[in-house]
Order: sequence, then structure tokens, then C-alpha cells
Amino acid sequence: MISENPVTFGGIVKTNVEIPFHKPYITEDEIAEVLDSLRSGWLTMGPKTVLFEEQFRDYLGAPHAVSMNSCTAALHLALLAAGIKEGDEVILPAMTFTATAEVVTYLRAIPVLADVDVDTCNIDAAAIEEKMTEKTRAIIPVHFAGQPCDMDEICDLAAGRNLTVIEDAAHAIPARYKNRMVGTIGDLTCFSFYATKSLTTGEGGMVTTADDAWAERMRTLRLHGISRDAWKRYTSEGTWYYEVMEAGYKYNMTDIQAALGLAQLRKVDWMWQRRQQIAGIYTEKFKAIPEVQTPVVKADRESGWHLYVVRLVPDALTIDRNRFIDELKEAGTMASVHFIPLYRHPYYQNTFQYSPRGFKSSEKIYEQILSLPIYPGMADEDAEQVIESVDYVVRKFRR
Repeated sequence: MISENPVTFGGIVKTNVEIPFHKPYITEDEIAEVLDSLRSGWLTMGPKTVLFEEQFRDYLGAPHAVSMNSCTAALHLALLAAGIKEGDEVILPAMTFTATAEVVTYLRAIPVLADVDVDTCNIDAAAIEEKMTEKTRAIIPVHFAGQPCDMDEICDLAAGRNLTVIEDAAHAIPARYKNRMVGTIGDLTCFSFYATKSLTTGEGGMVTTADDAWAERMRTLRLHGISRDAWKRYTSEGTWYYEVMEAGYKYNMTDIQAALGLAQLRKVDWMWQRRQQIAGIYTEKFKAIPEVQTPVVKADRESGWHLYVVRLVPDALTIDRNRFIDELKEAGTMASVHFIPLYRHPYYQNTFQYSPRGFKSSEKIYEQILSLPIYPGMADEDAEQVIESVDYVVRKFRR
């Protein structure tokens, strides 16, 4: 922790300001929306949830948007809607959060890990093709850090085998691939509104799709399998009578969450632009620090910049990535790692016998990467302090 008085680190004067890894951008607009929900009496799913779905759908240009209480729930119901069942194989990247793979196991299907592109950390289309078998039923590309995957290549592979493409877009609101919004490309796209995400409802998620039947089924499954619009049964428009169509789940969003989402959606473009600006500051200043490599973003797409992930040049420093993060913390900058590859976790090793073998790019990347703070409320001075902290640690441990 930095002391209350300014401290000099190798010629860099640091203040008592500590830069957190993330801070949600919450204003009076969000507070007013939540208060309006509390005063209305609608605390759980209600009119604001439906309004948020409609506005999110229209923002992306997607035919349907179905809200959930998390992106994990969204991925689960997307797989169910697509008909994934026991014994089916679903291909996904080795470098992702466990939720992407664990939802596959909910259905007793098999998560098949594919290596990632060494430059972008996104799933490698060639690696997907290598992993395909007669049991493959779906592909889950994850838009790492907010940069869209190679969706043309992935969709072509899927079309040739009649596979479903379920995008994990937890990092990618808003993001664009060849002038198309993420959320309008694959068969189903799942978004996260977790507290650290680019648009937050605290906890929450959304699925977009063009398939009417899939959307209808997910609306039913998210609320106990009860017939559609069951939430209206306590309004003048509804009735006490309902029918359970199938065994469902308690995955619905609430109006309090949706209230946050409505306010956040009104400023989502500005928040994205601010993330772009911070990323631009980082990228420009890190040109002067050759030990640190900046993210590669392909020319035909726009990243959501949910994360700013740098890489430490191998053998350029006398410390490893883990120690580097500790040193940054001492200098007042909180950093993290995205992600520990799934095959390194005991569950996936013990259950599916995964190991580092066969994941050359993921292994190389994992040892080098760290994620720096990037969020809309950061001032330029905050970004400069992050850069100074990185520069200080590099100079202290440079070979």
C-alpha cells in the first residue's frame, strides 16, 4: 500500500492514490433509475426488464434479446436451446474463464479445448478444425478482452458441419467485426453485465439470437419453465393461472438490475470511447518500454477494450510475471491475469485428462500476460500513473 505522503520510486514521484483494477462507472443516472424501480414496487422481473431487453436488442440490431441473471445462465440456456445433449462435444478456447466450459458439463456434454492465436489470444480457427469429430455439435468462440474472433472462418467451419456457433461475448459490448456488431453474427451470443464489465447491472446477462423458437424457449426456461409472460400474473394484464411447460431454472433478471442496465446503456458508447482513449494512451506510452508488448488488434474489427492485456518480453527482466504484478501492487497499481488456461485447473485435468501438451500458444501467452486497469472513470492522470508504475518496475528489474 502506498503511504499517505508522496514517495519517490526510482525518480518517479508517487502520490497516495492507488489505482484499482476496476471501478464501475455509476452516476446519479443509475441511482435515479434504481430508486424509480424501488418506488414502483417492481423489484423482480417486470416492465423495466422487458424495456432493457428491447433497448439492448435495438442497440445491437438483433432480432431477439433475452435477459438472464448472469452470462453463465445465458450460455447454459443457449446450449439447451441449441439442443446440446449428453455426449456431445463443444469446442471452446483453452484460455477462458471456467464458466465457458462448465456450462457444457451441465448438460453432460464434453468441453473440447482448442489452442488460441498467439497474437490475439482468441481461439484459433485452425485449432478448431483439428479438434472436430463426428460428435462435435457446437463452437463457443470467446472474444478475448473485447476483440472479436475470426468469425468468418469460424462460421464457415460451423456451416460445413451443421454446427451451432454460440459466442461468449462477456468482454465484447460494444465490439464490431467487419462493421457488424457482436451480437448479430453467430447463432446465439451471450453477454455479461457483471460488476467489472463494460456495461454492468451488478450481476446479469443477455442472449441475442435471430431464431424465434430458440428465443421463446429461453424465455420459458429462465423462469422455471413457466409459460411466457408469467411475470405479468400479478398485473391487471395477467392472470393467476400459469402452466409449466418443462423443468426450467431460476435465471431471470430483476427490475433493479435492469434499471442499472437502462442507465448504463444510455452511456455505453461514451464508456466504450473512454476505454478506447485509455487504451490509446497506454499503447502510445508503452512504445518507449520495449520490455512490454501491447495488445494486437486486427484491422478489420474494433475491440470493446474490456481488458488491456500486455505481455512481458521473455528474458528481458530478472523477475517473472507473478513477481511483476506484486511489484506493481507495491507501486500502487492493481493488475490481474486473464486467464489461467483451463487445462491447468485440477477439475479439468482430473475429469478430462487435459494437460499443457498440445496448447503451445496458450502456455506461451499465459506465462507472459497481465491485465492493467482500464475503466471509464479513469482520468488521464490515472493512466499515466499506471504507466509510470510499469516503467518503474521494468527499470528496477531490467536485465
